[in-house]
Amino acid sequence: MSYVGIKVFAPASVANMACGYDILGFALEKPGDEIKVRFSEKVKGLHITKITGAKGKIPYEIEKNTAGFAAQKVLEHLGETRGIEMEIHKKMPFGSGLGSSAASAVAGVMAINEIFMKPLTKRELLPFAVLGEQIADGAYHADNVGPSLLGGMTFIRDNATLDIHKIYVPRGLMAVVVYPHIKILTKDSRDILCDTVSLNQTITQTGNLGGLILGMMNSDLDLIRRSLTDAIIEPQRAQLIPHFYKVKEAALNADALGCSISGAGPSIFALCANTLVAENVGNAMQKVFNDNKIENDLFISPINHEGAILC
Repeated sequence: MSYVGIKVFAPASVANMACGYDILGFALEKPGDEIKVRFSEKVKGLHITKITGAKGKIPYEIEKNTAGFAAQKVLEHLGETRGIEMEIHKKMPFGSGLGSSAASAVAGVMAINEIFMKPLTKRELLPFAVLGEQIADGAYHADNVGPSLLGGMTFIRDNATLDIHKIYVPRGLMAVVVYPHIKILTKDSRDILCDTVSLNQTITQTGNLGGLILGMMNSDLDLIRRSLTDAIIEPQRAQLIPHFYKVKEAALNADALGCSISGAGPSIFALCANTLVAENVGNAMQKVFNDNKIENDLFISPINHEGAILC
């Protein structure tokens, strides 16, 4: 029997963007997650009936599932108790630093909203998606959820109130992401971080953050190049990623505007002025892992300005 219902897609995202820990992120065109939902007279409330691509690592229990929990919160907000069956199709790796849990949560809230004929705007869905991702890493932040849902490049002035804003992206800007097949959990990556930073680090980091945003808004690639660097988080997390500094050096030597850790890692991202540079940068980054016999995936993408969509 064919599946009758709707299908949504939520894209992967790059968070932190070097100098924007927990407050900057952008969406990729791929990879991402798909979720299908349909009304059902056989059940009451939300039920997850199928999960693919997860290798048994995702629970079916609504309360423990990022997509299910986020979707359930939307249903409670709408006061809906009708039976809904949900299928989750994971099409991106776990623990990759590409916002896998965020994409699932975003797809979950988007699917519910679509099947009920869009009673909420995307921005109104944002807090429900953030609650869903919170199950995965325990933190309430929108630097992955925001761009995955809303699209584009986002700046979160304050995570607690989800004061989120889109940043202009220069024409032609391309993202390169290399995902080495090693496992780093977001929680573990957060646990190694020091709670205190020096005044000099703070001054450097805030200067870079301001410079990066201004560079984006003014299409000033040289300012982006000078600003896309991390004085606080990257030095602490680089140890978790084999050959990180060699990969970064390769990217910069191939004319990347900047290169750093995507989210909690192990993926490494670079921003590039155009497609040709992005291809060269991607090949250079990938070669380091290939030479060291570390399996990896390469993604080259413009910034995805749509975010989650109905398929």
